[in-house]
Amino acid sequence: MSTFTAILTPSPDGTLHVPVPEKWRLQAIRVTAELEPVTPPQKRARAKAGLWKDLPGPFYMAPDFDEPLEDFREYMA
Repeated sequence: MSTFTAILTPSPDGTLHVPVPEKWRLQAIRVTAELEPVTPPQKRARAKAGLWKDLPGPFYMAPDFDEPLEDFREYMA
């Protein structure tokens, strides 16, 4: 016995078409179904550029951000 879960979209006539593995297509198959409506995932709103610009926060750039790091001095020579 094999079990699988599939989310199916009903046809306009209200029928569901279940994909069947090829090795099962020539034999009788017992189907047990539990119908449950599925809600589609909600689309998330995209963040807009500059969203955080006026808010105080822990985000800052150090004044020496662009300066070379001591740890990498031997690789940059």
